[in-house]
Amino acid sequence: MKKLFIIRHAKSDWTDITLDDFHRPLSNRGIKNATFMGKLLASKNIKPDLIISSPALRAYTTAELIAKEIEHDKVITANQFIYDASVDTLQELITYISDDKEVVFLVGHNPSISSLAYLLGNLREDVPTCSIIEIDFHTDSWVNASRENSLLISYEYPKKHLKEKKS
Repeated sequence: MKKLFIIRHAKSDWTDITLDDFHRPLSNRGIKNATFMGKLLASKNIKPDLIISSPALRAYTTAELIAKEIEHDKVITANQFIYDASVDTLQELITYISDDKEVVFLVGHNPSISSLAYLLGNLREDVPTCSIIEIDFHTDSWVNASRENSLLISYEYPKKHLKEKKS
């Protein structure tokens, strides 16, 4: 059994228009949401064997904030192919994950994150910032991870929990 958490980076800050897309930081709301989602994962005792992130500042910072909350003490792997990736590129990247890794976080960007969630988990929604999609694969090898052997376990995003608190 393999478990993949597909994570879209948190809300970015657009106030400095001189920054290029790659170097855009998180907004204050993005920092708050990434920390909140990390605490949510910690409350479920989720411990990844590997965190792979786009090297773009907003994605990597999201990965760092989540890692801090779950007390992940391993290095976060920055993978340049995640930034501006197609869904095919992300799917191929998954096949290269070492089979000794059971639980993996993949932190990236839309539209490929939403497309990957649809392709692998049959999630038919546009994934908002800081969403986390949990998918189990009934296989012992990442190379075989596909929709045919997948099960969507959970779909979490910050506004979902704000709605629940208001109810």
